[in-house]
Amino acid sequence: MFAQRTNWPLTPNRLSVAVAERRSQGRPLLDLTESNPTRCGFAPEAQEILKALASEEALRYEPDPRGLLAARQAVAGYYAERGVALSPDQIFLTTSTSEAYSYLFRLLADADDQVHTPRPSYPLFDYLATLNDVRLSAYALRYAQGWQLDAASLAACLTSRSRAVLVVHPNNPTGSFVRRPELDVLVEYCRAHGLALLADEVFADYALAPDAQRVATHAGVSEVLTFTLSGLSKISALPQMKLAWIVASGPPEVLSSAVKRLEIIADTYLSVSIPMAAALPRLLELRGSLQPQILARLRQNLSQLDAILGPRSPITRLLVEGGWYAVLQIPSIRSDEAWCVELVQGEGVLVHPGHFYDFPTEGYLVLSLLPPSDIFAEGVTRLARTIETQVS
Repeated sequence: MFAQRTNWPLTPNRLSVAVAERRSQGRPLLDLTESNPTRCGFAPEAQEILKALASEEALRYEPDPRGLLAARQAVAGYYAERGVALSPDQIFLTTSTSEAYSYLFRLLADADDQVHTPRPSYPLFDYLATLNDVRLSAYALRYAQGWQLDAASLAACLTSRSRAVLVVHPNNPTGSFVRRPELDVLVEYCRAHGLALLADEVFADYALAPDAQRVATHAGVSEVLTFTLSGLSKISALPQMKLAWIVASGPPEVLSSAVKRLEIIADTYLSVSIPMAAALPRLLELRGSLQPQILARLRQNLSQLDAILGPRSPITRLLVEGGWYAVLQIPSIRSDEAWCVELVQGEGVLVHPGHFYDFPTEGYLVLSLLPPSDIFAEGVTRLARTIETQVS
């Protein structure tokens, strides 16, 4: 009765069952996976947000496959601040980056073609690829005093069905940015094999420290066909507003063909609402009030994490350059899922096991740096106590 592409495992895993049981019992749970900024105690400019949604322009319907021009001009201005000059014609509005991925998978790949994604990375890619009849093939990010692209693993996964390479900048959950030498490698592989480069930059505004070697944005890449994705969900901490975009760049001839095809895809759906598009310029401006709050929280929680673990802890906090997450390397005396289940049942602390993000081995936990600092500190204290007690 149902399509094969929807044959996902539907049985709850042990961790989900443990969480549901604890909540059904009315027992408190310190959620260190919380990444919804609207639930983390930040202070948005509520009246300004509501005012932006009351534009009279929202009452007129002037459909444009790329999206409202004023909104695209505002997005172009955002990239101009990063030193990249864009034409609004290079920008396509979408309701989410998930929809943007679907547009690009449909643009670039036939059924069973391959897109190469980093490992570890966010699990949503598996679902998006399956729904669009695309196969994912993983290349490795290796950790050695920081995360780096493993060029040899990328070369090894390329086939005649390869159509695109995906980078996440910074990666979720490792928090690692693409550096200029790595971009050179990516561009060379894409040029040599006729591949497109897809760059997810939703967390790019949340760098924890400067780095001269860091790529400012992929939106200025012109050597190969490149699509850069971002949106209001993370940039302005407004996930409920559902507005994102694609920036297309690359060699003029192939870029021209790509945007013409992408325009037809976008015109088929016309999914972006005029009220949201009309509000985008102001909502993008309002990032200036929320981003400092979030960055302060990220830094504070990271500092608390390091202080709680201390130099003698069997838990190692891996280097993070940006984004909203931290990765802990833990003793693999049991599976990551078993650790997480015990933390929920025994300590009332929820974190993600590494396999959720496709870590290749056991021994990793992932936690959000976004929760209020008192909740975060208490949760980390309980986590460290549990692991240290059982390892010693």
